[in-house]
Amino acid sequence: MRCLALAQAWQDLGGNAVFAMTESTASVDQRLRSEAVEIVRLETRANSVRDARDTSALARDCGAEWVVVDGYQFDPDYQRNLQLRGQKVLLVDDTGQSMQYFADFVLNPNIQANEKLYRNRRLSTRLLLGPAYALLRREFQNWREWKREVAPLAKKVLIIMGGSDSGNVTTFILQTLQMVHIAGLEATVAVGGSNPHWESLKRAVSQFAGSVQVYRDVSDVPGLMAETDVAISAGGGTCYELALLQVPMLVITVAENQESTCEALAREEAAVNLGWSHLLNSDRLVESLQRVIVNRELRQSLINNARNLVDGDGARRVLDVLSLQRGQPADVVTWRAEAGAE
Repeated sequence: MRCLALAQAWQDLGGNAVFAMTESTASVDQRLRSEAVEIVRLETRANSVRDARDTSALARDCGAEWVVVDGYQFDPDYQRNLQLRGQKVLLVDDTGQSMQYFADFVLNPNIQANEKLYRNRRLSTRLLLGPAYALLRREFQNWREWKREVAPLAKKVLIIMGGSDSGNVTTFILQTLQMVHIAGLEATVAVGGSNPHWESLKRAVSQFAGSVQVYRDVSDVPGLMAETDVAISAGGGTCYELALLQVPMLVITVAENQESTCEALAREEAAVNLGWSHLLNSDRLVESLQRVIVNRELRQSLINNARNLVDGDGARRVLDVLSLQRGQPADVVTWRAEAGAE
């Protein structure tokens, strides 16, 4: 979805985007095609020498001057192989854990991103770091000037745990919400089309005593966020969307690359960090959520601190930098993305 945000921003400048993938899902393909994005399926193993060769050939055929690589499996050799074939490479990264970086640019849009993570990089590799470069999709642009009115009591709770939620954390949260003693509590659940626990979630919904609405593969995510009072979210890119929509958030780590993000948001007092999903118990979730629900000043503080991190113009900033590197915008930018990247 963050690659889609970059593709949309490029389209808005009059360009075209091609997504090259070895794996995908039906819902992802449908979303990309609805955005007039071309999809090319590569018949090879991701991160292989052949992958780099085929991706480079595709970029040449498209007339692309940049290949944007997003996926945790792409290693230094892959970056170097693309460059040896004459490609300019932007690598989207979250962790700084690669042994070396050869890309022309490394983009890490997370709050904890810093230059020390990328000491092992070429001298010519430039860094784009921090939430100023957060890649938010086009549907969020209309909300950049919107201002939330903070309710005295936060009765509307949004559960949004990412596209797949492999650990079925959404169902656990929904079941736990019934232990929260707030009259009139309303739950809204947003799940991705790739969620494998749909049947389990439907059972939890049928057993939920209060008001609950479930949205699957919803396109108007900012609309849902605008209608909620507080959110429980995975610690990925959704946090920056919530920040823009001024939603006080409780964040949960569901993958290793999210742990430092959740910790950094908590240090900035921009979110309440609930820690790892597999260590979270019902009592802690209930206590933390009730504290946020009843404390309007706390919610306003969380909103202010989070909103100061994000202005929604990150994708355009990235493209401005890429365009300056060649003097004028390219006609096509190719995104190399894989399942697992956000």
